[in-house]
Order: sequence, then C-alpha cells, then structure tokens
Amino acid sequence: MKNRFKTWTLLAVMLMVSLMGNACGGGDAADTGGGDFKAAIVTDTAGLGDQSFNDSANRGLEKAKADLGIETQVYETSQPSDYEPSLSRAPSQGSDITFAIGFLMTDAVTNVSSQNADAKYAIIDSVVEADNVASLVFKEEEGSFLVGVVAGLMTKSNKVAFLGGMEVPLIKKFEAGFKAGVMTVNPDAEVIATYAGDFNDPGKGKEVALSQYAAGADVIYHASGGTGLGLFQAAQEKGAGFWAIGVDSDQYELAPENTLTSMMKRVDTAVFETIKATKEGNFKSGITVFGLKEDGVGLSPTTNKNTPQDVIDKANALGDKIIAGEFTVPTTDEELESFTPPK
Repeated sequence: MKNRFKTWTLLAVMLMVSLMGNACGGGDAADTGGGDFKAAIVTDTAGLGDQSFNDSANRGLEKAKADLGIETQVYETSQPSDYEPSLSRAPSQGSDITFAIGFLMTDAVTNVSSQNADAKYAIIDSVVEADNVASLVFKEEEGSFLVGVVAGLMTKSNKVAFLGGMEVPLIKKFEAGFKAGVMTVNPDAEVIATYAGDFNDPGKGKEVALSQYAAGADVIYHASGGTGLGLFQAAQEKGAGFWAIGVDSDQYELAPENTLTSMMKRVDTAVFETIKATKEGNFKSGITVFGLKEDGVGLSPTTNKNTPQDVIDKANALGDKIIAGEFTVPTTDEELESFTPPK
C-alpha cells in the first residue's frame, strides 16, 4: 500500500508539472504531421477564429503541413505578456521556424531572437534586424487602392469610410491606399476616416461603423482585425445598400448580402513560402516584401456577387499599372497630398 501511494503521488506531481508547462506563455494546440521538420505560429491576442489576420497565417501553416509533410504547432496568446514566453517556448519544443503574427510582437521578437541565436524566427508586418529573423512585410497600400476603386465606383452617396484599428503607421498605409483608389475613380467622393483604438473589440467596431453610416457613408472599408467584425454586423443591421469591404481574409461570408469584396493580404502565402524555403535550407533573414506583383495582396475571389464585373475589371486594370510601375500608391498622408491619380 505504501509503495502504491508513492507511485500515485509521483504520477500526480508529474501531471501537475505537465499542466503547469502547458499553461506557461499562453496555450497551444499542436497538430502533428509527418517528417521531422516543425513550424509554429504565435498568434496575436485575437487568436484563431478572428476570420482575418491570424486565421490567414494558420491557413499557410496548414498548407505547409499538407503539402510539405511537416509538423505544426499553434500558440495562442491572450495578452501581450504571453508573447515572449510563447516565442521562446516554440523552439525549445522543436520548432525549426517560429512566426510572430503581427507588428505588436516586434519588441518580443527582438528580445527572444537575441536570446535564442540558434533559433529561426519570422515576423509579420514588422522589421527586426537580426541574422535569425525573417521580416515579412506587405504593400497593404496596393491592395487597399484596389478596394478604394471598388468603393469609389459603388458609392451612391459619394461618401465612403475607412474604419481603422489603431492609428499607427501600418494602418495608415491601408488608409492612404484606400483614399488614393477612391480619388482616382471618383474625385468628388468624400472619405471619412475613424480609428477605433483597438484591434479586438467588435462592439466598438459596430459602434464606429454605425456612426459612419449615419454620417452618410454607404461603403465602409475596415483594417481593424477582430474589431472589424462589428462592421459586418452594422451593415447587416442597416440592410440593403449599405456595403462593407473586408480585410486580410475573404470576409464575404460574414455578411453575404452586404459585402462588396475584401482586400486579401496573403499572410498565408508569406508563411507557407517562408516555411518551404527554411525546410529546403534556404532561410533568408532580412526583409521580404509581398505586393501585387508577388500575389501578396489583392481582391478576394468572391467579389462578383455584389460587385459588377466592370468595376472589378477597372480595379484589376489599375492594379496591372501598379505592377508595371506606371505609378506608386501613397503610404502616408503626406504622400497622398502630392499623389496624382493615374488616368
């Protein structure tokens, strides 16, 4: 009996240690594939199920699992203090390449990459200058220009709106590109820009969207992560003739009768291609840029139900001019002021 008691006590202690380890640095869900190469993503606090940024990254991870036969792991954070523990934990559990999903993890990646010189990291939407960090950035302004064209051609009120998350340089790129697209095809249109101050507050997103609709906008484009889910709720509540434009992922299904298109930001492509290169022994630190030319941004595939084909064709034609280098889309308010719309 005494030996049995010791055995059960030891098992209980081992179980407790295991549970404590799983709780450290945010939760994780490991999906095991084949082979001996492992890749991991550390989500921002919105986590999986945001139907936007984090879900797009996870699609790239899942594609790598299916196409390359690798093992995968997802670490979901619930607060910023989870970033560093999760980013450190992933390589300690065998990750050959660990992705930080979002610019909010810049400081965390800077710290952990210097502490784990043998580990390989990649960060989305930011630049960390280190030999073991790949910085994956996008020309959000180019994709936003295309949806700006759609908004400018589809508005009946000559008022459209931009709903941003936090007013930071990254999101200002979305705003500048969107405004440039609108003014290119509809110089008489007014663009209302409002920032919610949060990337994970759908209630606030709905409140802002309703106020923009009330101010006369009939098309709203958001770049606000989970906050933007409230835009689609607002559009559905307002009904026919009130349009939403999604971001990052194809968000059509959030409001099928009220969504014109989405600005696809192919985080999935960036994640997959970086995993593939790393697995093949071609990890590249430094900056890699994904724009229209690299199929890193663009219009979502389910645009035609609510958007006439000629509108899509106009946007794509202007996109071809961007790819050809015939004009450059502005990324800031200052660049927007001197922007000359293409003919």
